[in-house]
Amino acid sequence: MLKQKFIYGFILSLYFSLPAVLGQSIYSTNQVEIDFISDAPLEIIKASSENCRGVLNIDSGEFIFSVFIKTFDGFNNPLQKIHFQENYLEVAAYPDASFTGRIIDQFQFKKLQPQRIRAKGDLLIHGVSVERIIPVDLTVTGDTVSFSSSFKILLEDHLINIPRIVRQKISEEINVSIKGVLKPVE
Repeated sequence: MLKQKFIYGFILSLYFSLPAVLGQSIYSTNQVEIDFISDAPLEIIKASSENCRGVLNIDSGEFIFSVFIKTFDGFNNPLQKIHFQENYLEVAAYPDASFTGRIIDQFQFKKLQPQRIRAKGDLLIHGVSVERIIPVDLTVTGDTVSFSSSFKILLEDHLINIPRIVRQKISEEINVSIKGVLKPVE
């Protein structure tokens, strides 16, 4: 719980203090759409959230994105959402997920055509941090940066246990897609 509070404090401090740092180009967003799909043999579960927040330092390539797990909606029924929050992601103990790291490929901010880069960092879900390299498509339009990404998450990597009785209804591999727009912090 302390780590999650630290992450949100860190995001807020970046948001409000870094633009004042000379020579830094800080971009932020508070509306990133995250969708996930569990495609299991007996059931497909889809949910999404539009409440992800993030900060990117264009100069250093460092970033942090975070989402509260309770903001995911769209499940097949209300009970499924409750099980997702309480039994699998255990939001009382682990209320958020985050991805913190840096862009590891050269990103040309002045280039107006789409660019594919890789983001390397720690993906924290269910209190378990796993180092990941995730491909991201970026497009610069004026002073905004649009981004999108698709990747897979293995539940076992984040110690999310699925009871044997529902293994045919919940996939062990979750497909995630993310898209959003970063704008300069003024």
